[in-house]
Amino acid sequence: MKQIYQRFINGTSYHSRQWILLLCAIIFSASPALSQTARIVKGNVADEKNQPLPGVSVVVAGSSTGVMTDVNGNYALTVSGNIVTLKFSYIGYLPKEVKVGADNTLNVTLLPDARQLKDVVVIGYGTSSKKDVTGAITSVKAEEFNAGVLTTPAELLQGKVAGLNITKSGDPNKQPATILRGPSTLREGAAQQPFYVIDGVPGASIDLLAPADIESIDVLKDASSTAIYGSRAANGVIIVTTRKARAGQTRLTYSAYGATEKVSKSIDVLTADELRKYLADNGVVPLAKPLDDDGSNTNWQKLAQKTSYSQNHNLSYSGAGNSGEYGASVNYFKNDGILKNTNLERTIFKGYINQRFFNDRLKLGITLTNSATKSDDIVQSQVLPGILFYLPTVSPFNPDGSYKENYQRTGSGTLNPLSLIDNNFIKTDNNKTLINGFASVDILKGLKFTLNGSTQKDQNNVNTYYNSKSGLAVGLGGVANRTAYKNTSDVVEAYLNYDREFGLHSVKLLGGYSYQQDRTNDGFGVQTQGFSNDNLTFNNLFLSNPSNLAQIKFDPNYISTLRLISYYGRVQYQYNDKYLLQASLREDGSSAFGINQRHGYFPAVSVGWRIISEKFMEKLPVISDLKLRAGYGVSGNSLGFDAFTAQLIYGIPPGGGKFLNNGVITNPIGPVRNDNPDLKWESTATTNIGLDFGLLNNRITGSVDYYIKKTSDLIYTYQVSTTQYFFPLLTANVGKIKNSGIEVVINAIPVKSQAFTWRTSFNVSHNKNVVESLSNTQFAVPNILSAQLGGKGQSGNYSQVIQPGYAIGTYYLWHYLGKNENGVSTYQKADGSTTAAQPLTTDQRITGSAQPKLVYGWSNSFNYKSFDFNFLVRGVYGNQILNATLAGLNNPADSKFQNIPRFTLGESFKDINGYLISDRFLESGSYLRLDNATLGYTIRPNVKAIKNIRLYLSGNNIFVITKYRGVDPEINIGGLTPGIDNKDFYPKTRTFSVGVTASF
Repeated sequence: MKQIYQRFINGTSYHSRQWILLLCAIIFSASPALSQTARIVKGNVADEKNQPLPGVSVVVAGSSTGVMTDVNGNYALTVSGNIVTLKFSYIGYLPKEVKVGADNTLNVTLLPDARQLKDVVVIGYGTSSKKDVTGAITSVKAEEFNAGVLTTPAELLQGKVAGLNITKSGDPNKQPATILRGPSTLREGAAQQPFYVIDGVPGASIDLLAPADIESIDVLKDASSTAIYGSRAANGVIIVTTRKARAGQTRLTYSAYGATEKVSKSIDVLTADELRKYLADNGVVPLAKPLDDDGSNTNWQKLAQKTSYSQNHNLSYSGAGNSGEYGASVNYFKNDGILKNTNLERTIFKGYINQRFFNDRLKLGITLTNSATKSDDIVQSQVLPGILFYLPTVSPFNPDGSYKENYQRTGSGTLNPLSLIDNNFIKTDNNKTLINGFASVDILKGLKFTLNGSTQKDQNNVNTYYNSKSGLAVGLGGVANRTAYKNTSDVVEAYLNYDREFGLHSVKLLGGYSYQQDRTNDGFGVQTQGFSNDNLTFNNLFLSNPSNLAQIKFDPNYISTLRLISYYGRVQYQYNDKYLLQASLREDGSSAFGINQRHGYFPAVSVGWRIISEKFMEKLPVISDLKLRAGYGVSGNSLGFDAFTAQLIYGIPPGGGKFLNNGVITNPIGPVRNDNPDLKWESTATTNIGLDFGLLNNRITGSVDYYIKKTSDLIYTYQVSTTQYFFPLLTANVGKIKNSGIEVVINAIPVKSQAFTWRTSFNVSHNKNVVESLSNTQFAVPNILSAQLGGKGQSGNYSQVIQPGYAIGTYYLWHYLGKNENGVSTYQKADGSTTAAQPLTTDQRITGSAQPKLVYGWSNSFNYKSFDFNFLVRGVYGNQILNATLAGLNNPADSKFQNIPRFTLGESFKDINGYLISDRFLESGSYLRLDNATLGYTIRPNVKAIKNIRLYLSGNNIFVITKYRGVDPEINIGGLTPGIDNKDFYPKTRTFSVGVTASF
């Protein structure tokens, strides 16, 4: 210091005295700090299991001096002074402050904060502590997700959320049906599904995400929670939060599994020898040789099936520093379907970077996600019945290797199933891209402004080719169909959050604006035929040679642009950690609806009482948490509409063909949709009362919810008079549906010790669905017939009815009365008499329902040292399935040109109408399934670069207990025709996989 002073004096003699005095003042002011002795404090930070914790923040209290622990939990920090306080903090663990005396070594153990992560719930445009939530919300964290071969992230929630029913067949290319708290619309498709929000982006596709990239999923059930999303939230909202890096950590993670799948159950049909004997025993003339019987014994189900192999690889890299976080991941998934020529291949890339500026007051971030999916499919509507009905007495091939066909054969399954698989194909190439960015500014204390913007592109190309040998295109020289459509969605949202506490009062305010534009059907679809060979398949359509213009067909899809502009606000108030209030209001304006009804208002209010915070609860130590909540709100359903739903549009009328106009071939033009200036969205009002509880220091927790969900202004297309309207159909708001039910969730930790922990969770829900009305003063229908299944002599019949006083999925069937003295099935007519002939449609009656009485799931997790074991049991109770597949097969009189099931061996050969779809084939759909079980072992090597490696074995659909005689009782219970098995059920599979997850 003396040398520095001397140099300064010698080199700056020309400076004024003021400079010298200023320097002296600086030196003297710093002298106390310089006089303190600097030293290094070292140590290790571990968790409650004595495992090292990397990335723990170690900071000197009252300063910005700090470090992060390394991969082994070690740290070294320079401190000054004899006594200092170090602050240790890590996400998911309770923070700790420790005073450091003369000792320079300090080892610390952090305890997990069981509530910090578990209690964070995403509520839409923000988060909340679970204890402050007043609506019906279920949060599922990544460690609770289902394991196994999953073709879509929605399957992660199967059996995990009370009131949420997800059904999935074995088809890798088919989306699962998702219904939350019962059906509440008369429309199909997106109108039945919950609304997805991914990282704040409303309406984002769930297929953009790899399951390994998801941190948590929050399911908003009641309108007091969902109304903030307005006109798209009537079926509930599912909010997905993806993984982000944690402060101070840099992590590389690789996970992978390989799996094999086999058909869990097939329909038991007769072998060729059994069919020949059956026909001989009943005096039937032997099958024509060699056309219908060439001596073969063919198992068509096995020929169409294959052993499926699946694989999944996920590589992710992430890091976070003091001012930002970044990450990237790539996921590759391939699932070979269990039927030949069916498979799914998907690659997902994701990258993000978030950065903070100006002492963390400004935050900027951008995320890019791309999902590329390629899939192969077959003509399932032909193949699935074909493998059951086609005669087993013939070979797939002729002696020359060509496929054997008999186009003159009548009955069901008349085309060679193997030829259908190999000579017809459907190839889909889907590419989804989502770019979303945000900017948030902390304006004042507690006041934050957030701007979100996103653009999503969905390019879907479907190419179909029936070659010259196809039984579906005989003599047409090959038929090619190509469709290429692009859908885009642009969203901009801006909102303000204001969070402040004033003594015993806590207030959270939200106000925002949203703009969304969806452009759909931007593309074309064309079909042509007549190719000189099959080498180019659907490529180069200009090489086709159609014999007339009618053989060139274009898709009648309209390109449309739909806009949604919204304003919303919410207030959350809390007093003394006891009394909670939340209220919200959203205004939506949509271009999809009538000019008189384009704006709608969606209010919601809910209250909560944290009874556990009351003084009198201190006398009940067994109760560790107790909260009563109640809410009411209105949300809407505008999903599944195009921009022209309420407008008069012109096109080619139904049945209209080209005609000559002054020698020119012309398309007819006429009205194809009426305008309705008063068309508006469906509105769903929900009342929800819930109780959350905890017992024995929260070793047992749970909730009970009762709800009434009423949907009004149902949208349906009605027949109208052409004297009043241009077109005989009009889309209008008529009708009401009511869902009411109860949900119970119980979570428990029965055993918890240093070496062994057992966690269990059980949920069960009951929902009652009733159609209250289908008419008003202007439009009236007594009922709506649905489920036109067809079958021999039944092409005009319907098997379900939508009628006031009954649930959606109510069966409308003939009543089976047994066999008469000749062994012929008899049925009851409308007048009560018995007939052995096919009854009339007026003889049908209401009987049974596809809606389950109970839906349940029971999951368990066991941890013993480095071993873990998890399993999930789920099922439904009280629903019925119409086994139309078995009905169609049960046709002994037609067994000379189609196969029959073993079930029919107990039937009389004289039964000429045993195949009729009646309540005889209405079966119990109840089942209990061991859905998945996983055994894992975690290795924590004493290697600096490796955090842990987990190896596991997993099984899916291990067994099912059911009385249902079909392929599987997990039939789709969504849409307007739930619970029907009609020769179109892709085989359910049983899967076994082995996997690894390594973190570095």
